[in-house]
Amino acid sequence: MRSGNAIEILIDGSQALPAIADELSRARSHVHLTGWHFSPDFALTRDDEPLILRNLLAELAERLDVRVLAWAGAPLPLFRPSRRDVRKMRDQLIRQTKIECALDAKERPMHCHHEKTITIDDRVAFVGGIDLTYESGDRYDTHRHRPRASVGWHDASARIEGPAVGDVAEHFRLRWHEVTGERLAPVKPAPPAGTIDLQIVRTVPEHVYTAIPRGDFNILESYVRAFRAAERFIYIENQFLWSPEIEAVLWDKIVNPPHADFRLVLMLPAKPNSGADDTRGMLGHLIDGDAGAGRLLATTLYARSGNLADPVYIHAKIGIVDDAWLTVGSANLNEHSLFNDTEMNVVTHNPELATQTRLRLWSEHLELPIEQIPADPIQAIDELWKPISEEQLERRDNGQALTHRLVRLPHVSKRSARALGPVSGILVDG
Repeated sequence: MRSGNAIEILIDGSQALPAIADELSRARSHVHLTGWHFSPDFALTRDDEPLILRNLLAELAERLDVRVLAWAGAPLPLFRPSRRDVRKMRDQLIRQTKIECALDAKERPMHCHHEKTITIDDRVAFVGGIDLTYESGDRYDTHRHRPRASVGWHDASARIEGPAVGDVAEHFRLRWHEVTGERLAPVKPAPPAGTIDLQIVRTVPEHVYTAIPRGDFNILESYVRAFRAAERFIYIENQFLWSPEIEAVLWDKIVNPPHADFRLVLMLPAKPNSGADDTRGMLGHLIDGDAGAGRLLATTLYARSGNLADPVYIHAKIGIVDDAWLTVGSANLNEHSLFNDTEMNVVTHNPELATQTRLRLWSEHLELPIEQIPADPIQAIDELWKPISEEQLERRDNGQALTHRLVRLPHVSKRSARALGPVSGILVDG
């Protein structure tokens, strides 16, 4: 845990991507990026003159150090992005520029490098779930989530300043050396920039990098500790939910609630991008554990306008516990992210930040001003989340137009689908 930090939670691409572009344009010494995949033509801004990723990085590389570290891609061309796709991306990114791009193939079979970080001048860093790519969907969406004749996108990132930036920078330095053999200059310690305590946690599989032979699994540890300590509510936004370690803690909280009105609220994609409901297996088990007690609510989002309703892909990786603990990052709640892929999250025990973030998210999902959301989270869940999401599910089932974007996921225990998460999740973990 590092003291003296500032952090801003950036929700959805329309808030996060311009902020990233602004900080990149202000770089003075170096820019270091990691990601699952990059699109050189990705537009960071969407105004009259969009700011294109390759163009911005190429301009910066004329006067400072720009390094991009990407996953090398899937070894088998059946899956995307393939090794060939990524090599083509790299060539497009660096052609006629001074950008340096390395491809990290030091992964376990059928796994990837999934973290998404940006470090600028060892002064500011971004840690979150937003890939700068069009692969699998356009990351730029607004909090209004208007229908766009394709899947919408809900995501989040954290902008941090202060001593915690050094941990993000040092991680990039370690990975760059492991992949290229080049040792970068020592990280410059960042001075205090605020009053918030932050911890950078990560997943690094064992036997992948020589500098961390036993790996690092602090994201899992952080989630498990926070969920075990939960007293009144756990709120999760995630792309997947099929980690047995996480499920065991959530199951215990539902079956043996620490408080009479304990609630677990899940925000998940209606259909993860592997083409099947990868979370249905464990969700069905949790539904069985709840046994109709009303402690569990699983929801998703739809972009709506009149009779139109397009799914909004939930790609954010956010956890909030009791308005006291908050994490934002790249890690899904599956075995990939918690054991087998490289990942990075930021964690804080700051009640004010956790509460503010929850209210901003709930205001977006409930389509209500923050001041109209009850101060008590349990009251907000029971009086707003449940009736709104249940009514919208009923409307969808009856072929009626939605009146809200928040829709309850069908609380049906599909026992035959309980193995789908681990199986189909092998294929796609973007």
